[in-house]
Amino acid sequence: MEGLKVLLVFVVLALASSFASASDPSPLQDFCVAMKETDGVFVNGKFCKDPEQVTEKDFFFSGLNVPRDTSGPVGSNVTAVNVAQIAGLNTLGISLARIDYAPHGGLTPPHTHPRATEILVVVEGTLYVGFVTSNLPNGDNRLITKVLNPGDVFVFPVGLVHFQLNVGKTNAVAFASLSSQNPGVITIANAVFGADPPINPNVLTKAFQVDKKLVDYLQKQFWTDNNN
Repeated sequence: MEGLKVLLVFVVLALASSFASASDPSPLQDFCVAMKETDGVFVNGKFCKDPEQVTEKDFFFSGLNVPRDTSGPVGSNVTAVNVAQIAGLNTLGISLARIDYAPHGGLTPPHTHPRATEILVVVEGTLYVGFVTSNLPNGDNRLITKVLNPGDVFVFPVGLVHFQLNVGKTNAVAFASLSSQNPGVITIANAVFGADPPINPNVLTKAFQVDKKLVDYLQKQFWTDNNN
């Protein structure tokens, strides 16, 4: 009987451990600097550079102090710092971004990060931020929002649709940390109406309960990306 209890405890702990792995897996080495070549050890989607060949450049990025152009259609610009910019982030399960917002409505449109939770800190300006929950038992999708000022911090849970809007009269700047070396981003409007090839309009007219002319109009728009 004692042996069975021990086995059950082991199984429960193993399951808890697997469920707790909600972000990138922890590395079993000091680092695995990503490289483009294909003659190395393949770890977490990247080949590892020989540790003897690693330099400080593999862990460095410069320029997050530089404001970015926010004159685009949505009035925001994201400077991403993930494994594509810092090869040394490979297997470390974290990334960073600077977001610049134009005054009076600069927007990071509703989007999701399929592989990461995001924590945002405002350093300049005033942002109205929020996320939408997944389906609750009653079928609702609850909207949770907050107005943030410099020094304020807000968390967007992994995979949930979220947004940020500059509600101030000046430029706004925020920094975001994400729990993945490559969190991914799905901008909702771009994905739904700007898919290539386009989603069948019959799908969208029924899903959104709108006239086909409106769907045709939206699919003809030039959907832009604020992640540069």
